[in-house]
Amino acid sequence: MSATFGIFVLAELPGDAGAMVRDIQQRFDPKLARLTPPHVTLVGSSGVGSMPTDTPVARIRAALEPIAATTAPMSLALGLPHRFMQTDIVSLPLDHNGPLRALHERIACSGLPFKQARFRFTPHCTLSFYPMLTPARERELLAVRVPAPAIIERLQVYLTRDPQPSKLLFEIALTGAAPTPVVVSPTGSGFRGVASGTSTSRA
Repeated sequence: MSATFGIFVLAELPGDAGAMVRDIQQRFDPKLARLTPPHVTLVGSSGVGSMPTDTPVARIRAALEPIAATTAPMSLALGLPHRFMQTDIVSLPLDHNGPLRALHERIACSGLPFKQARFRFTPHCTLSFYPMLTPARERELLAVRVPAPAIIERLQVYLTRDPQPSKLLFEIALTGAAPTPVVVSPTGSGFRGVASGTSTSRA
């Protein structure tokens, strides 16, 4: 979370990806590893800015609950490490289209108040934020890989007032149903398959 004051919406990374990112952060940026768990910022970094610190928690919860209830958990690939231009920040990008963008835009259009963001929506998981990078350290960091997918299954809402530690206000699970896959017939017409353990014929 790069801003110093505001309310942010994050998706903390559980499982193998979260553990791998934590290990990388502890090697390259122990301060970042100490301050925040591995996460993707949905509100407060790009696309839209953070919410004002006086935004009522009940209002935020009321806006996010119907979004979370109709959004399915996601399993998303983490890209290759990328250094943000003219900074020492290195992060793993995620696809800025698809279900993650849809979730971001639903929150952005929820009626909650947001500060203006400096950058368009570019979802990422930060590996190193605070240290100055030497050329050798940069090469080492850009060579790391996180092959495990990022699992987005819960939203966390944090209040940040630097230099105080960030405070978790609440979290909410994504409980929407996964979209039913469309099976295309040889004639080109499609139908929605039944989400079950059975499979259709394979080519």
